[in-house]
Amino acid sequence: MAELEVHTEVEGGDSFGKKIGVLASILAVLLGIVTIVSHRAHTDAVLFKSDANDKWSFYQAKRIKFHSLELGEDLLNAMSIKGPAADKMLEHYGAEKKRYAHDSDVAQEDAKKTDEKAEHVETQALRFDFGEGLLEIGLVLTSLYFISRSKLFPVIGVISALLGIAAAVSGYLV
Repeated sequence: MAELEVHTEVEGGDSFGKKIGVLASILAVLLGIVTIVSHRAHTDAVLFKSDANDKWSFYQAKRIKFHSLELGEDLLNAMSIKGPAADKMLEHYGAEKKRYAHDSDVAQEDAKKTDEKAEHVETQALRFDFGEGLLEIGLVLTSLYFISRSKLFPVIGVISALLGIAAAVSGYLV
């Protein structure tokens, strides 16, 4: 049977490398957290936008009913039919128009508020995305130390990671 010889580094051989390894691990955990928050924000934005679309459809349905009642009034007025039945019908149409006008105003306000929520969450998600990207760059640059042994890469990586953390945190501040 062939023997396999495994070479390992001596304990304490590269203490700076160990620190960089711990730093890379911390950056990876932060990246995971920001990625989850970013994906959650995108999901929320889609849900809010879908809800807003439903509310706009409800608003449009109320406006169509309102305009149908206007058409009914116009037809009754255009016809030369007068009498208590026509007056009762016009009175009913007037009351229904008021109800649909009120309902459509409420639906429109609700749809606008939901659109605003969706836009706010989309803005947050964009900032989380920037944070995620900068953390990824920071992690990769920091890890390049192990290939090059140049201390410049971890320094630039930490700067990128700090900017990423700031970008992600700013998502909560908008």
